[in-house]
Amino acid sequence: MGKKVKWSWTSAFVGAASATAVAALLSARPKDPTFHLVSIKLNSFTLNLPHVDADLVLTVHVTNPNIAPIRYASTAMSIFYEGTLLGAAQVKAGSQRPRSCQVLKLPTRLDGMELAHHAGKFFADVAKREMALDAKVDIGGKAKVLWWGHRFKVHVDSHITVDPVFLDVIDQENKSQMEIFLV
Repeated sequence: MGKKVKWSWTSAFVGAASATAVAALLSARPKDPTFHLVSIKLNSFTLNLPHVDADLVLTVHVTNPNIAPIRYASTAMSIFYEGTLLGAAQVKAGSQRPRSCQVLKLPTRLDGMELAHHAGKFFADVAKREMALDAKVDIGGKAKVLWWGHRFKVHVDSHITVDPVFLDVIDQENKSQMEIFLV
């Protein structure tokens, strides 16, 4: 019928090793982390004459889908309302294990004077119980794969809709983009 093919253990081993190497490379490819705002908690109001600032705690769920542990530096997440910087959330330096999730509690201060500049829009948002906020942050750090440490930067853009009365998160869209520096 046809030509008979001779079985070779060497060929089978090379094929299996090649398939394993390709699978390892595909799983080692860096993936963007995910961020999800879980809750907003009002801690206090700070009297900062002539206005009042709000101190909040943002609870954020972070997932590191990569096979490498990471260490990241402290930074500040800027929070915007109607295009105006409303405040900042402090992200403390830390680390995260590979392929893991972690919950961060971010202390945040919102500037009452900046919110007062948008009083008409703010009261309209309170009346309809929907307030749109934007947040941006750049997080820099280092990921260690075997004995090589690679610097990285993750840029996160978030669009969040909250209930300004009860501070419930109604909807959110988070986009993260990671950049790795090989040098």
